[in-house]
Amino acid sequence: MTPLSTAAATIALTVNGEPRSLPAGTTIAGLLAIHDLDARLVVVERNGTIERDRTAFEATALDDRDVIELVHFVGGG
Repeated sequence: MTPLSTAAATIALTVNGEPRSLPAGTTIAGLLAIHDLDARLVVVERNGTIERDRTAFEATALDDRDVIELVHFVGGG
């Protein structure tokens, strides 16, 4: 019998061109929280497709090898 691993499972992905390692099961909302970004002020592109349904961010888990681009808007005048 193989002992259970105590290390948390992680996924490897790319966020804005930088390699990242995050806990498996991290959602888009979780990624935005890590970056302290407001979902209302950001565009999320996942593997070349814009994630338009912001209500799904809480339930949409990121996958190993995802390529994510986060573009946030800054107000000013």
